[in-house]
Amino acid sequence: MQVPLLDLKLQYAPLKAQLLAEIEAVADSQALLLGPQTEKLEQAVARYCGAPHAIGVSSGTDAQLVLLMALGIGPGDKVITTPYTFFATAAGVARVGATPVFVDIDPVTFNLSVPALEAALARSPEAKAIVPVHLYGQCADIAGIKALAGKYGIPVLEDAAQALGARHPLGAAGALGAAAWFSFYPTKNLGAFGDAGMVICQDETLAAKIRALRNHGMETRYYHQWIGGNFRIDAIQSAVLNVKLPYLDLWSEGRRARAAFYRQTFAKHALPITLPAEVYAGSGIPRHHIYNQFIIRAPRRDELRAHLTKAGIGTEIYYPLPLHLQECFAHLGHRAGAFPEAEDAAKETLALPIFPELTDDQQEYVVGQIAAFYR
Repeated sequence: MQVPLLDLKLQYAPLKAQLLAEIEAVADSQALLLGPQTEKLEQAVARYCGAPHAIGVSSGTDAQLVLLMALGIGPGDKVITTPYTFFATAAGVARVGATPVFVDIDPVTFNLSVPALEAALARSPEAKAIVPVHLYGQCADIAGIKALAGKYGIPVLEDAAQALGARHPLGAAGALGAAAWFSFYPTKNLGAFGDAGMVICQDETLAAKIRALRNHGMETRYYHQWIGGNFRIDAIQSAVLNVKLPYLDLWSEGRRARAAFYRQTFAKHALPITLPAEVYAGSGIPRHHIYNQFIIRAPRRDELRAHLTKAGIGTEIYYPLPLHLQECFAHLGHRAGAFPEAEDAAKETLALPIFPELTDDQQEYVVGQIAAFYR
């Protein structure tokens, strides 16, 4: 049996005619950047999150970058974030000339540790922003993070790239801090046909500046108040996302159902693995974890992955080397052992196939192969 990590063709097939019709309409209009499709998408995502402003941009990476630029964060500034996340989270900070200040993670959720954040703020109270990541589709402890941020007067900027549709007891991912960003990379729960992203913010003046910065800092054509960049979203990507957005909750529930089936199936075996925690499960809120990834912790992880690969099962390691140990951040002076929880997670975590169209038989096969490995 073959079980891919993700098969987007199964999502595409029932939407093919509608998607191609919308793409053809954009092609016929030759309104290829921004325009009515982007305005429609921005309004829909803002409503969906319960936030006042949404600004479509060229990628999730560029969404973070343009937000930091709009906030004036730059050389000499510090931004507190996690070392256990996709590279762009810290790279965006470095690209504007600021310094990422890493904080270790909670070993249960893999999200920013509030006690570790409290210690970091005591050392760096002048930080310009705190960037928690809602990793794998579950919100960070935003209540604890915002309490500390309020104490020091520092804005919280959510990296919600993997979490569109996830909810926290305080609200929806993307609308919990001063601003946030989403990625619409094709493998996300809501994926485009290429790169695309979105900035979410609460402040109207900030939103206006971001809209200018995504278009080379222009508010009036050819008059540049700021030095921005080419961060415009393509109209075709906006059109694709407009077709897909109404299905997002259904797809997220499908992922949740597949996660629940994994739990039921794993419960039949005594295995030395740890399944993903659902820390808000008792809150009564829907989609408190949307499973952009289904992450287990597993002893002999690399051997297990090799075994699953041989059995035709797709897996991935998110992420094999924490950011503080990446070569490009060597100048920050961190050594192995600096953030032990992040380092342990990098050695032990493994992503299993998770998408709505997975079958019971495929998941039973995955679990059976893991059980066979540990016999």
